[in-house]
Amino acid sequence: MSRSIVERSHDNTSVHALNIDFDELAARDPDWATISKCAKEARWLDFQDPKVVRQLTKSILKCNFNLSLSLPEDRLCPPVPVRWNYIRWIQDLLDTTSDDYADRYDSQRDVLGLDIGTGASAIYPLLGCSTRSLWLMAGTDIDTHSLDYARQNVAGNNLEQRVKLIHTIAESPLIPMAAMGVEELDFVMTNPPFYSSREDMEESYVGKDAAASAISFAADNELICPGGDIGFVDRIFNESLMLRTRVQWYTAMLGKLASLQQIVAKLREHEINNFAVTNLQAGHRTKRWAVAWSFQTWRPRNDIAAAGDVVNAVRPWPTAQTIAVPLMSAKWAGEKVDATLKGLAVRWKWRPLISAGVMEARENVWSRAARRRQQFGKPWSKGVDVQASAHAKAGGKDEDDEQDKEDDDDEEENEEDEDDGISLTVKVMCKEEEVEIRWLRGLDRLLFESFCGMLKRALGSRDA
Repeated sequence: MSRSIVERSHDNTSVHALNIDFDELAARDPDWATISKCAKEARWLDFQDPKVVRQLTKSILKCNFNLSLSLPEDRLCPPVPVRWNYIRWIQDLLDTTSDDYADRYDSQRDVLGLDIGTGASAIYPLLGCSTRSLWLMAGTDIDTHSLDYARQNVAGNNLEQRVKLIHTIAESPLIPMAAMGVEELDFVMTNPPFYSSREDMEESYVGKDAAASAISFAADNELICPGGDIGFVDRIFNESLMLRTRVQWYTAMLGKLASLQQIVAKLREHEINNFAVTNLQAGHRTKRWAVAWSFQTWRPRNDIAAAGDVVNAVRPWPTAQTIAVPLMSAKWAGEKVDATLKGLAVRWKWRPLISAGVMEARENVWSRAARRRQQFGKPWSKGVDVQASAHAKAGGKDEDDEQDKEDDDDEEENEEDEDDGISLTVKVMCKEEEVEIRWLRGLDRLLFESFCGMLKRALGSRDA
């Protein structure tokens, strides 16, 4: 970014989140070069000017994502970095909550998502589908003018076969499964109107150096709705109580930390403990937040469940614990863990070459009382391998994969019938002087913590 340019914006348009260098952008895009030249002559880059904001969005999308965009002058222009942060977070949520337990991007996974209130830019479907080849998305909006431009943008980027745009009315369900012609979704997302009234919007800028540049060219329906962001997300939440596991992740962007706190309180009130939060880092002075919740049992990785700078009051339960084993090698810890879990009535698959394994349990079988009961009955599938793709579940690939696949194929049919009874799945990774336990699946926090406590005692950890 040119040091001679003084930026003037209510939120710096989040350009730092993508590490946008204005001079480099000018070298790659002639349209931005024209604006940059004028800015250098004036010695500032004026983000109060709608033309500047629109061109920056177009240039970032063109140079970083190979996307073209057509934007009307009377609708909201989306700053790219915060939108990209939101999409990336959803990608991370999905990547770390899949049935292969791989904790990484699966290029073969089909994903179907919904953007509620897609706007004239349809930026979320464009970003999502342009960066993930097997993503399909639907976008809804009540504004026909915005949808006309959204269709132009989808067609202009050759995404008509992967993005479906649907006109809805204010009284329609926000998650219109019937109109989409689907039974299930991988995720729902929304960037709702943040304000409940124009007065509410104006009050939000009291004490700030400048009003938001977006206000000058956004339609009221893009900025204002009954109840603001809380009211809008509350509608999605109520629909989620009906749809439940038909959507893996319900997500929403929020304009204020107070809004995030209210939504998290509602989740806890309804005993929904599988949720995630993040700070989307909209800018230096303006912050945007996002929340996600799920009725399914896959747990996101710990750094995704509480991503960025979020206060402790809204953080979900940790999905990982680390056990310190000072002066001990990964091999020693692995042998100890393997011997311990082989003695329990659980499914346990150990990968000695990478010192990692996956354990699945139907119930607490490691407590003293449970072990006493086990002496008088046959253990459940003691020593049985985990289901297919065990190499991915353990986080790697090793020389035993071919034999493991043959074993897994023999067991897969029987295990599919038993999977519904699984209450806890964890990945155990042994390293030098520590053992990390990753909560992969389950809704019972006490069961996870009980397992971690048992393993600490078995390892003789000082933390036990």
